[in-house]
Amino acid sequence: MISVIVPAHNEEAWLPATLDSIRAAADHVRAQCGASVETIVVDNNSTDQTAAVARDGGATVVHEPVRSIGRARNAGARHASGEVLVFVDADVHIPCTLLEVIHETMRDTRCIGGGVDTEHHPRRLVVRLHLRAWRVLAAVIPLVQGATQFCRRSAFEEVRGYPEEVWMGEDTDFYGSLRRLARKTGRTVRLIRAPRVRPSSRRFDEWPLWKTLVWTNPLFIALFRRWKGAWAGWYARPVR
Repeated sequence: MISVIVPAHNEEAWLPATLDSIRAAADHVRAQCGASVETIVVDNNSTDQTAAVARDGGATVVHEPVRSIGRARNAGARHASGEVLVFVDADVHIPCTLLEVIHETMRDTRCIGGGVDTEHHPRRLVVRLHLRAWRVLAAVIPLVQGATQFCRRSAFEEVRGYPEEVWMGEDTDFYGSLRRLARKTGRTVRLIRAPRVRPSSRRFDEWPLWKTLVWTNPLFIALFRRWKGAWAGWYARPVR
């Protein structure tokens, strides 16, 4: 079984489209490969109708009262039944073939997990160029962000899941932990380059340019990733 885990805080507006794309991908992998899929939405202390929207969309709802993206991801994993865990952000559209590609990727018993390349479509050219530069840098490092990541349950448990003490960068930490585990045990991680997932560009379209450049700066993230107050505008008062 594949368990798709969606952490969500006040995502009633964006969640339906995300769940629709997951449902289409689940139908496709079931038809092509016979794989079963469950969808878990982790309601991370929402004050809107996120939980109701998730149930209406056919997802199982798990409640995590402490606001933390790492805690939300880990809570979903604890309630998952699948041997393959797929983490998808609540404002991300996944192509209908993606779960099939993940399923086929994980048929290689040496692969413990990986991530999926992203395709942003912000309105402003300067932001598009900035994000493309980040994609190039991420390919060199390598670094895989958490719009969509996947792993075996056993690997998730070995690396102890996502770090819960940081407010930004928990996804890159998790991918780094998977890479270190793979090297240590003679296994592999994979970056799926196609198909790509498409995250919402809502923040990049609404924020002033300086905010995008600051909050996506690796030095700023490294210095302030554990300070909750530095990320209030990202988590507590995001563009919705």
